[in-house]
Formats: sequence, structure tokens, C-alpha cells
Amino acid sequence: MATSTHASTSPRTAKLVLQQIEAGGERLWRLEDFGSLPFGAVAQALSRLQRNGKLERLGKGIYFRSRQTVFGASRPNPAMLRSVAARNAKLFPAGLSAANSLGFTTQNPAKTEIATTARSVPRLLQTDGTVVHTRRPAAWDSLSETDAAVLEFLRLRGEPSELTASQTIQRLLNLLGEKGRFSRLAAVAATEPPRVRAMLGALGEELGVSKSLLKSLRATLNPLTRFDFGTLAELESASRWQAKERSFRATV
Repeated sequence: MATSTHASTSPRTAKLVLQQIEAGGERLWRLEDFGSLPFGAVAQALSRLQRNGKLERLGKGIYFRSRQTVFGASRPNPAMLRSVAARNAKLFPAGLSAANSLGFTTQNPAKTEIATTARSVPRLLQTDGTVVHTRRPAAWDSLSETDAAVLEFLRLRGEPSELTASQTIQRLLNLLGEKGRFSRLAAVAATEPPRVRAMLGALGEELGVSKSLLKSLRATLNPLTRFDFGTLAELESASRWQAKERSFRATV
């Protein structure tokens, strides 16, 4: 009896899946997009459509329906891929993408850069050339995209900024001055490179944050080490937070 039910259900499911896909046009499809239909039958239908060339399999349970263009079959939109990949691993803007998202540059990178706390590159993102920086601290998972982008910008010493040094610093101070942001970043600072903790301390001093918060940041730094602050060496408090002189820059 079970065999008869399965045999009668699968063709119906396959037909409904095909109708939904054809009506949907160019887009990504996941098993959960057919939630009202039997899971197993949907998986079989999608697999069959992939074998017949109607769908492209991008990952486990993820398929893409392309459309024909003058240049051939279309490719998945990178933003679309990232939105799906983010369901399994939290993603944050990185590199020039982080600087752009924070308003330090109007440049759009040739390849989108993102960072993730995952230990490996999400397979879905290997198809669109996205540059992925893995193994960011697990503490980042508690941060917003903007919070993490600020840390990325500090890791880069503010170098991607198109603004002047003073404008870059002022923009950073404005971002860090938004409600609760400095405290959130200070709370995860122990997982960041020492130079980031030093720059955060210098910015916090100019913001006038509590002495106890600054003391906790300073306690994590080796007092004999000098750090490359890059553009942020122009901070008034930079020398008090062990910044190297710009003319003697070295990577630490």
C-alpha cells in the first residue's frame, strides 16, 4: 500500500515542483521553499530536474534556475548567494567592502570581500569569486555587521579610507560614539590583534569613555611594544597608546 501511495504522490509532487520553478523564473531554490510538499519527493524532483539540465546544484539542497542571455546562461547573483550562505554561517563585510559599508570610500571592490567565524569557506560562495576571510574570532557572532566592519577597518589601520586622516578619525569617532558600540567592541577586544586593542584604546580616550574601560584595554598590551596605527597615527592620543611614528612604520 505504501508503495502505491509513494508512486501516486511523487509524479504529482514532481509536477507541482516543476510548475513552481517555471513560474519563479531566475532564482535560487531550497528544499524548504516547497514546505507544503513531501520533503523526500521534493528532493527527488529537484535532483531529477538537475540531471535534466533544468537546474544547477550549488550545494546541499540548494539549486539555481538560470535564464538565457545573449552571453549564455545567467549566473547566480552574488548577493543572493551570500544571503543563503548566511543562513549557515554569519557573514560580515571585510576589506574594501567593510570600508565602503562604513562610508570611508565610494569604491566597490572588483570582488566582494567578506569575513566569517566559520573555519572554511562556505561552498556556496566558491562559485562567484567572493573573497572570504575565515576563522574570525567566535566573539564576532555576537556583533552586528557594522560592529564587525569597524573592527575590520581597524585591522586595516584605516588605510582603505578615501577621506583625509582627520576626516577618517572623526568618522570613526562618530561610529564608535553610537549607543553601546564602543562597549560592545571593548568586550570582544581580547580576541583581536594587539594593534586593534591599542587603536581602540586611543579612540576611546578621545571619546572620553570610562577610565576603567580604558584601563582594561591597556592591561592587555605589552608596554614595550609599538604598533603601526597607519592612518590612525594622527590620533592625538596615539603616542600614549604605543603607536609608532609614521616615518618608522612596521607591521605588528
